Amino acid sequence: MSYDGQFPHADPPEPEYREPPRRGRGTALIVAAALVPTALAGWLVWQAMSGPGDEPPPKVLPLPSQSTQSTAAPEEPSSPTPPSPTSPAAPAKTTAPAPDPKPGTGPLAGRTVVVDPGHNPGNFRHTREINRQVNIGTNSKECDTTGTASNAGYTEAEFTLDVSRRLKTLLEKQGATVKFTQNADRPYGPCVDERARIGNTAKADAVLSIHADGSSSGNRGFHVILPARVKSGAADTSAIVGPSRTLGEAIVGNFVRETGDAPANYLDAPNGLVVRRDLGGLNLSTVPKVFIECGNMRDRKDIALMTDPAWRQKAARGMAEGISAFLRG
Repeated sequence: MSYDGQFPHADPPEPEYREPPRRGRGTALIVAAALVPTALAGWLVWQAMSGPGDEPPPKVLPLPSQSTQSTAAPEEPSSPTPPSPTSPAAPAKTTAPAPDPKPGTGPLAGRTVVVDPGHNPGNFRHTREINRQVNIGTNSKECDTTGTASNAGYTEAEFTLDVSRRLKTLLEKQGATVKFTQNADRPYGPCVDERARIGNTAKADAVLSIHADGSSSGNRGFHVILPARVKSGAADTSAIVGPSRTLGEAIVGNFVRETGDAPANYLDAPNGLVVRRDLGGLNLSTVPKVFIECGNMRDRKDIALMTDPAWRQKAARGMAEGISAFLRG
């Protein structure tokens, strides 16, 4: 998406969500409540001590209560040094990687996650179709948009698909069933109302819509968008506001921990969370859903990260760990 920190429809933070207690969840709730402030603590200390020209802080150390094992595929080992021709070759010591869980097994087995890659690479060729107005409950809005792009032409749609595919792989390794709203397998769209219906029809346990911002140069960082409490027309978010906030908090904390990035410096959201009522994908959802704006494609430092495959893998890992923490509760 593309905006410059001005949200005419942004709402103040919703009251803190309190899920009814369930047996065996006491420790997990404490961890979830501590996740965002703990993960952001390192960044806040750095921010207080650094000047405006300093680089982002080093990677925040993992929380003690969470596994530090990476869910990304292991890197290929470098070629070993050949043995000396005058000495016998020593047998190589290798450690076999842990096998991926079988389909239907793993900590997220039985859970369904819908991943919503923002926009579509074909939208640029179908401007008439994506400009069609659809009802989002509170008002009408265009079916979809082309999304933003970097100054060099790297499109948001290309970025969101790459990160979404990485996220899908990581979640499936944990046993989740992952569905896409689009995978560049249709000419354009889907429209924002259909994107919401896909998650609703799947009865998804969580939905994440992946985007990138197109703000002014110098505006840096990521943020997560939560649904406002909306009840108008076809929109009624009253049942998902609380769970969506919990999902958003989990994603923020793990995104910071995995990427070392800070929340957006151009929004009034030091905790990385923004509440909005003008997004049809949130208004029409009946299942927990949030958006993430991964960075600003018009800022040279942010785009240097976003065009780096290694950073995109870290970003996907932060999202996957956040979703996993939410689903495992």
